Amino acid sequence: MALSVPGYSPGFQKPPEVVRLRRKRARSRGAAASPPRELPEPAARRAALAAGLPLRPFPAAGGRGGGGPAAARRNPFARLDNRPQVAAGHPDGPARDQPEAPGRFLDSNQENDVLWEEKFPERTTVTELPQDPKLSTELRCTFQQSLVYWLHPALSWLPLFPRIGADRKMTGKTSPWSNDTTLQHVLMSDWSVSFTSLYNLLKTKLCPYFYVCTYQFTVLFRAAGLAGNDLITALISPTTRGLREAMRNEGIEFSLPLIKESGHKKETASGTSLEYGEEQAISDEDEEESFSWLEEMGVQDEIKKPDILSIKLRKEKHEVQMDHRPESVVLVKGINTFTLLNFLINCKSLVATSGPQAGLPPTLLSPVAFRGATMQMLKARSVNVKTQALSGYRDQFSLEITGPIMPHCLHSLTMLLKSSQSGAFSALLYPHEPTAVFNICLPVDKVLNTEVVHTELTNCGLHPKTLEQLSEIPLLGKSSLRNVVMRDYIYNWRS
Repeated sequence: MALSVPGYSPGFQKPPEVVRLRRKRARSRGAAASPPRELPEPAARRAALAAGLPLRPFPAAGGRGGGGPAAARRNPFARLDNRPQVAAGHPDGPARDQPEAPGRFLDSNQENDVLWEEKFPERTTVTELPQDPKLSTELRCTFQQSLVYWLHPALSWLPLFPRIGADRKMTGKTSPWSNDTTLQHVLMSDWSVSFTSLYNLLKTKLCPYFYVCTYQFTVLFRAAGLAGNDLITALISPTTRGLREAMRNEGIEFSLPLIKESGHKKETASGTSLEYGEEQAISDEDEEESFSWLEEMGVQDEIKKPDILSIKLRKEKHEVQMDHRPESVVLVKGINTFTLLNFLINCKSLVATSGPQAGLPPTLLSPVAFRGATMQMLKARSVNVKTQALSGYRDQFSLEITGPIMPHCLHSLTMLLKSSQSGAFSALLYPHEPTAVFNICLPVDKVLNTEVVHTELTNCGLHPKTLEQLSEIPLLGKSSLRNVVMRDYIYNWRS
């Protein structure tokens, strides 16, 4: 292919004349005392390599069809302060001092990346500071993983947590299922499949725990081995007399761990819990005995004895007083949790029939994936404010995380802050109040072997240290953590 070069023409046929013209051009350049022109890039490359700083190769001057010499360009992506230095005795050093042939420079960015990897493999072995979150890839990945949770159903325009008292936030939101019974049936059918999938994962210890959030109460299912129990447990709070009566009619055995009878306490097989049915039977016996002495004195006809209806109303009043309170928390254990599963699936009062939440199935929250679930992330926002100090003002950084923060997430974030903040940080916590009672100490039948528990729950998706923390017996009672402070790698907390 002929090149378009000034001074060249296909009409020249005599080789001596061509040689004479070339010599004439060389003498004219020498008379002007101009230094021989060199490609700017190889010179810059040799200077950088002599200083021990590798540079990314440029395309040849005029490589895209330009007729004249192109001006030297600066690589805007070359960050010399972040590039790894090349050792002086590198075996490829002398070869790098030689100018590269123009044909070896590649125009494609992808091809340039390949060439860089082949010529400078040390770029991929750069070590970063583990205590700087902005530079540490491991810390950033761990932080993102700590914000992940799994949700069903997933409706981006509706706030699905919390569900208790969420009517005001849902007012005015689109809900096409509220008046469509067919669509409601489809939603509940999908929800039942997801709920059953979660329970099966819990039973096989592939899921540590999960939540069922309805518009009236919340249920916490925990796998065997967590909170010091050797059986699957389920806590429901808050409850009402109607819900407890419906559970009793379905044959679900449960206890009210926070209800203690005044005067004396009836102990069950667990040693500390009190069955609701036994409590009611004891109250009936006390009522009968309280009037037996009147008959012995022969004055039973003169004193008006309360009728059965009055006694029943008084009992119901006492029972209703604890409704919607933390004391109404219900504990279900063992095989009864499966009966509770079927009860919740078939319970008509589980879903609201009117209002903004009408026809909307309960929210399922889990730390692991399950059938029909959608992966979600907690919202995180960093804030930098100026605070007054003795020497003036100083920067104070804070991290705000909102959403359904589950126990494993809180523990993971504290471990992350412990590493990234050199053992010094503080955290303010705002728990969902109806779930604070889940921190109560449950009745324990026997002391568990922690090593066996951790081995059986290895595949539940929790970090070993998080699993160790959640398998311990809770000590907070009806309260929850409000403030956590770490100084010199030592925790202090308030509830």
